[in-house]
Amino acid sequence: MSSDDDARERLAGLGEIAAEIAHELRNVLQVISSSAYLARQDATRGDASAALPHVAKIERSARIAHGIVDDLMGLARGETLHTEPVLLAELVLAARDDFAPGAADWDDAVEPHDLRVRCHPGLFVRLLRGLYENSVQASAPRAPCIATRASATASGVVIEVGDDGPGVPEPLAHRVFEPLVSARPGGTGLGLALARRIAAAHGGSIALVPADGGATFRLELPQV
Repeated sequence: MSSDDDARERLAGLGEIAAEIAHELRNVLQVISSSAYLARQDATRGDASAALPHVAKIERSARIAHGIVDDLMGLARGETLHTEPVLLAELVLAARDDFAPGAADWDDAVEPHDLRVRCHPGLFVRLLRGLYENSVQASAPRAPCIATRASATASGVVIEVGDDGPGVPEPLAHRVFEPLVSARPGGTGLGLALARRIAAAHGGSIALVPADGGATFRLELPQV
């Protein structure tokens, strides 16, 4: 690859990351705005104690926003990831912490139950959350069943996330990890591009695999 091609690839990567940062920050800012409104309403009524949970939510969202920028910019700069062995079950739960109750029916099978992956927790949670968000949004307004299957192999860890939604249209199946390619009207097409980048930064890979129905993504990571 020539230096010009390398420069163009780096610029394209930075553009992807910048767009993903903007996308994720918009979600966080919506939480901050609604919490600020509710806190203001409580304060206007003179009920300061009722406003405290909303203030706490604002503070938590601000920390999340800082984490988004720090984690994704580090990824864009190609910095060596700080990784650590983490229980996969904890990462799975953290990835759907912000989903509304009833957003999906969750079906998990992690074997062994104390399976660990060596990862950057913040980035890995974003990868899983992106897969879950895709399933929920593709199936809306119906709540999908989302299955997470994980197991240890001789070479590392395999994680599959599958749903019973409409699946990926055949013409797009080979392009789903390209930026700005989306099967959903209004979709950004950034989530899966970011997932591939995060998987690669961990020395792993992610692929769309054949399934009887819905969409199934397989993530393969090296040994802890």
